[in-house]
Amino acid sequence: MDRAAWLQLLTRSLGAIEEWESRWPDVPLRPPSEADSRALQRLTERLTDGNYPFFHPQYAGQMIKPPHPVAWTAYATAMAMNPNNHALDGGPPTAHLEREAVAQIAEMFGFDEHLGHLSASGTIANLEALWVARELLGPHSIAVSQSAHYTHARMAQVLGLEIAPVAALPTGEMDMMALRAVLAAGQVKTIVATMGTTGIGAIDPLADIVQLAAEFGCRVHADAAYGGFFKLLADRTPALAPKRHFDALAAVDSIVVDPHKHGLQPYGCGCVVYADPSVGRVYKHESPYTYFTSAELHLGEITLECSRAGASAAALWTTLQALPLEPHAGLGDSLAAGRRAALAWAELIRSEPGLALLVEPQTDILCFAPMLAGTPKATAISAATEAVFRAGMVEGDDAFFLAKFRVSRSQAEALWPHVVWDAEEVVVLRSTLMKPEHEALVPRLHELVVAATIAL
Repeated sequence: MDRAAWLQLLTRSLGAIEEWESRWPDVPLRPPSEADSRALQRLTERLTDGNYPFFHPQYAGQMIKPPHPVAWTAYATAMAMNPNNHALDGGPPTAHLEREAVAQIAEMFGFDEHLGHLSASGTIANLEALWVARELLGPHSIAVSQSAHYTHARMAQVLGLEIAPVAALPTGEMDMMALRAVLAAGQVKTIVATMGTTGIGAIDPLADIVQLAAEFGCRVHADAAYGGFFKLLADRTPALAPKRHFDALAAVDSIVVDPHKHGLQPYGCGCVVYADPSVGRVYKHESPYTYFTSAELHLGEITLECSRAGASAAALWTTLQALPLEPHAGLGDSLAAGRRAALAWAELIRSEPGLALLVEPQTDILCFAPMLAGTPKATAISAATEAVFRAGMVEGDDAFFLAKFRVSRSQAEALWPHVVWDAEEVVVLRSTLMKPEHEALVPRLHELVVAATIAL
């Protein structure tokens, strides 16, 4: 990978920062010492020893990919100043950049007005959304699908709230009949809808959830940490994501999305936005030494976190300047390539006797398994999955790095009725095709997986 051109841009950007610094009396920067050099050499040795090739499209496992070069260049540029976006006092420019970037995200979701900010992660962003719900509604139960991320149960425990689990369909979406039954019990005041589960990428039927929430008087929080940017794909012609449900994001109370996933940002960069700006009142607090330079709302007055990296805001804002939130350009085109890759590989798997899809992919996550002839046992499928998984973890042209996913018998039995269930779960292969380069590499990835399956 040729980084020379980007390093030239970084040098130019840092030069502009140096020119700005020259407006004040000179403070010499300590030159690097031999100890600095040795420390950095040890770091690179550690980083390259046994690491996975996250940068390469042959890595198609976990939902990890390097940030876009414009993002890490912008991050490094701002990091030289190390702004703190807790208050305007800590970084006036990056605080404004954060507001502008978050406003673009809110507009993408269809919010006419909003309150929002960046966070350290989707977990913290979800915590804040549920905390706001608790502050507005008092102690109550939260309806969460059994396919949802485990963070909701953990954050509910932190907040002293009860979780009302809702059954999921075998294909991963929240079961609407089960949700109605849970709401009828009368304890639930908040429903969490997942727009792209981290297991198989399932999208909850948000439009139906919003209607049911209105019937029962519930608040709706959309956990779109993984799939939120797929709103751009729903707005494409033809749509590459379920438009009806993504359009319903405009009708929810709060949304979490992770720019450090499909937004091409460095970790950690989460985001939470609220449809009603007046919820900022629940964040209200006093700080006798912080908020002095402006009467405007400081970001620290609408977050639970205190110090936050202004470099994250700079990186996201710059990325959205280079790759705007447009369905048929910018970030939309980048996401579309991964979605097409998942659909293409699913088609190849369907035609391959030795492989079986778990479900049709709804995002860019694909789950499948080696399927032995006849009536295979669940334990045999898990063992074959492990063998194929290990076969790809090599260096060179024959490498393919996938992930694994444990599926309960109750879910998989409906999808694979011919399997002999000698275990209560089965392990399958899981691929996350997040990189645009995956689209061209799908035939080769399939060929390598097939070869590893034949070799079993």
